[in-house]
Amino acid sequence: MKALSIGYHDVLEPGASAAAPPDVLLYCLDRGDFCEHLGFIGRRARRAIKTITGFHPWEGEVPLFLTFDDGGAGMFTCAIDELELRGWRGHFFITTDWIGKPGFLTARQIREIHERGHVIGSHSCSHPARMSHLAWNDLKREWGVSCARLADIVGARIAVASVPDGYHSPKVAEAAALCGIEALFTSEPTSRVGAVNRCLVLGRYTVLRGTRPALSGALAAGHLWPRWRQAMAWQAKKAVKNVAGEHYLRIRQALLTRGVFGA
Repeated sequence: MKALSIGYHDVLEPGASAAAPPDVLLYCLDRGDFCEHLGFIGRRARRAIKTITGFHPWEGEVPLFLTFDDGGAGMFTCAIDELELRGWRGHFFITTDWIGKPGFLTARQIREIHERGHVIGSHSCSHPARMSHLAWNDLKREWGVSCARLADIVGARIAVASVPDGYHSPKVAEAAALCGIEALFTSEPTSRVGAVNRCLVLGRYTVLRGTRPALSGALAAGHLWPRWRQAMAWQAKKAVKNVAGEHYLRIRQALLTRGVFGA
């Protein structure tokens, strides 16, 4: 079973990027750039753009999913309007401890996104820096409490989630499944879809600031070269993470401060 999933984060109105710190700006697209990305996807995609709300295995197709992490306010003010102009719906993964804080979605906005037909999912409570290193009870809290809060907001069960910062492991998926999550998006660039205890595990191809819009189109078309290139970069970064351990985050922050995007 396979799927193509493209992962975005926040979308900013013109001029808003000037106030964003480097570690946030890396993951933000200006609205105009985002529209160009969607334009290329619309012209190049060879498959329907779909949503997933739970454990629903499929055969004989490779669906395309669009996802958005963190819960930035631009999801409401920019992203959903641009998706809906094209008749598309996306998956919006919310870090629940950030709800209502400056620059992030409010409960009312999350409810409206859900009512407009998009999928609301968990991105954990606190967005832990290294989720795969959390103790078992902490993992269950991150998934369980965040899903419960979102369910209260939208009035429906939450069964979809994404893993923060790429720190995924089988234990992370096991805890997610135990908390009722049936579809879990990671940051690993792969089209293969696995399953852990009736929880589908899907990879994603990530779009960063500075990513060419044509790349989104190539990913949507299923071209091998951009997928292979992201996979090779992912494996290299994974090796650095394993060697550097907890020091990796400090190294990454230092590189971002110096303007080295994609660190």
